[in-house]
Amino acid sequence: MNAEVVLRRAAGPDAAGVADVWLRSYDAALPTVVRARPDDEVRAYIRDVVVPARETWLAESGGRVVGMMVLAGDLLSQLYLAPEWRGRGIGDRFVALAKERSPRGLTLWTFQVNEPAHRFYERHGFVAVEYTDGSGNEEREPDVRYVWRP
Repeated sequence: MNAEVVLRRAAGPDAAGVADVWLRSYDAALPTVVRARPDDEVRAYIRDVVVPARETWLAESGGRVVGMMVLAGDLLSQLYLAPEWRGRGIGDRFVALAKERSPRGLTLWTFQVNEPAHRFYERHGFVAVEYTDGSGNEEREPDVRYVWRP
């Protein structure tokens, strides 16, 4: 795991690796949150929608996807790292890239139970502006909206 990590836009052949990171990271970071979709639906959605139609970025090391981020305008829609790659600065690099791509500001949602994500985003200047009961997300899990303004 000492190989160089490169951030780049994802392409069709990357979809399986991106989906693998998403699934492993979600399950490791959110063990109490029941996923709304089974693995095969997540993989199909990432393959058929996320990678081809969204601004999807990946972190790659040694030819292997170790992180992924999806942007939708000023929404940082998804940021997931392979569990064994957390704490190595990749998330920091993704957030810097997101700020560069959306210099007027960003917003994102994360689950209220995901305290490590709260600390991470707050460290990067994001401020919690809204808490919900989860009725607006597929998982029906209470969440929080964060905003970053330059």
